[in-house]
Amino acid sequence: MNFDMSDELQGWERRDKPPTLYRRFSFERYAQTRAFLDALSVLCDEFKRHPQNISFGTTYVNVTLEPTDDKVFASQDETFAARISALAEQGK
Repeated sequence: MNFDMSDELQGWERRDKPPTLYRRFSFERYAQTRAFLDALSVLCDEFKRHPQNISFGTTYVNVTLEPTDDKVFASQDETFAARISALAEQGK
């Protein structure tokens, strides 16, 4: 189910059960996919948190985030998602 989200979270899909944010990032070349995954790893260390699930192929990465408290998305969760989106934009 989608809810109103800030402009920073455009492209993310909010789901209800369990509460998650999901987004698929597409790239033109594998090198871009790999660079995004490497940058995501650094960002996760910076935020001291990791996506609940990451799956990827040659030219895409699927990212699923859970709320920090497992119940409700807070501003730090949305900031984390927005920063992930910004990484993808840098790599294109």
